[in-house]
Amino acid sequence: MFEFNPTRAKWEQIAEIITARIEAGELQPDDMLSEVKLTEEFGVDRKTVRKAVAHLRANGLVVTRPGMGSFVTGVVKP
Repeated sequence: MFEFNPTRAKWEQIAEIITARIEAGELQPDDMLSEVKLTEEFGVDRKTVRKAVAHLRANGLVVTRPGMGSFVTGVVKP
């Protein structure tokens, strides 16, 4: 299980990790972000993962397609 910094919100830390994975090329454009897999990986509930994904979406790193899921856009803002 992932060890979080207790002084920061978990969703922020998850969003930073996903952003780093996009920047490193571990996540490619059109890769799907599975809420189920992320909740298992980080040991958090879905609400926390959804908040992280919403933050990524607001920053243009992820697009959510209704009924399909959330996908990496490939656009990394400085």
